[in-house]
Amino acid sequence: MTDDITLPNQIALWLDEAKAENVVCIDIKGKTSIGDCMIVASGRTDRHVGAIADQLQRHLKEYGVSKVRVEGQQTCDWVLVDVGATIVHIFRPEVREFYNLEKMWSGERPGEPPSH
Repeated sequence: MTDDITLPNQIALWLDEAKAENVVCIDIKGKTSIGDCMIVASGRTDRHVGAIADQLQRHLKEYGVSKVRVEGQQTCDWVLVDVGATIVHIFRPEVREFYNLEKMWSGERPGEPPSH
């Protein structure tokens, strides 16, 4: 891998290779202590969500990322892959729409003046 590709960018490429849909990267640095980047993607079905998560874990291992925590692979409605500073959410479309993480995390913090 080239050094100029950051891990979030590499993850987005892997998600694209796995045919994930509507991949969105959200900068959460300074909004929370849970990480710096949140990536949200959709799979067409629960099987597709599970396959995307499996491929992502395999790529991360090959890339040398050792500390990966995964939750939700039993049902595959929503799989969370925690890679430290980068958190990946893979949803079935209707579950993604229900939780709407993009709207929640893309907005300004309360009490923060809007940037112009």
